Amino acid sequence: MADHQPEQDQVEELYQPKDSISAAIKATGVTATAGAFISTIQNTLTRHNAGAWGAVTRFGSTTALFAAMGGTYEFSKNAAANLREKDDAYNPAIGGFFAGTMMGLRFRSPPLIIGYGTGLAALLFAFSFTGGRLNGYERDPTVDEVSRKEYMRKNRRRPVEQTVNELGESARVNAPGYEERRAQRIKEAYGIDVPMHSAAAS
Repeated sequence: MADHQPEQDQVEELYQPKDSISAAIKATGVTATAGAFISTIQNTLTRHNAGAWGAVTRFGSTTALFAAMGGTYEFSKNAAANLREKDDAYNPAIGGFFAGTMMGLRFRSPPLIIGYGTGLAALLFAFSFTGGRLNGYERDPTVDEVSRKEYMRKNRRRPVEQTVNELGESARVNAPGYEERRAQRIKEAYGIDVPMHSAAAS
């Protein structure tokens, strides 16, 4: 008995597991660097006697917060994806929730911990669900940009007859045979014969 072979549209794309630990370490390093930069700016804008070490002694918590949020987000997102075996908008939401709780822990208030986690989760879910891009939709790299723009112009071009019907006919917007119709209207209104060669020249 032959094995049943599923059709092409029934075959789902297999999920590729992600290395949560490695991704969390990389994210922690990147966000810790960003946090150190922010701490340096805070230290520069604040008056104190600690000098340059103030970025570590007074504002080191900012670096630690950035590092904790980045590592927690990346680990939680990839771990959720591995457990669910799906790569969708819910994974960034789960990671955002745990990263937001890291921010709320500074205030040691359960409502703030849950609030920050929920807020960041909702924000990241919406961002991921709508495409996860700040510069609009992703264009097909196989399509030539000039051809795409020409197609868009042709696709949105309307017949001149439709434009004339909506806006009315004038010297700037007119359909073929405008000069003859204009001469006929002038003759009917004023009794003047308009020479067609002079009208065309004007």
